[in-house]
Amino acid sequence: MTLLLRIVCWLAAALMWWVPASFASAAMASNVSDSSDAAVVEHLRVKVPVEARAIWLEAEQGSWEPWLAQQDGFLGRDLLWDATTEEGTLLIRWQSRAQWKAIPQADVNKVQDQFERLAREGTGLASGNPFPLVFEGELLPQ
Repeated sequence: MTLLLRIVCWLAAALMWWVPASFASAAMASNVSDSSDAAVVEHLRVKVPVEARAIWLEAEQGSWEPWLAQQDGFLGRDLLWDATTEEGTLLIRWQSRAQWKAIPQADVNKVQDQFERLAREGTGLASGNPFPLVFEGELLPQ
């Protein structure tokens, strides 16, 4: 009986420790994701072969970097590269989701075209995007 009582007490303690935290996390995540005033990080991954890494960075600097600096709500960005997967990760910080999403798609397309043109010039490709998008998402700061 003592062993069974210990097991029940341990399970009850574990549940009391785990359940409130999970409920609080879920409630917090749902409240933050519903707010367009909350800060957000745009998360992108692109394919960047090792031999074209410098070209990718130059194309970013000649297109997205100056354009983003002019956007309302833009806070900064980090460009990271994973040698194992040969992927670039872009973390673009925005003051609010509303400011990020207010940018007209036509403006984004124009800058993307400029980026791809610079990337093709650097890589020697005649058409297409030398650094295709692998993943697109958003992250909420905690």
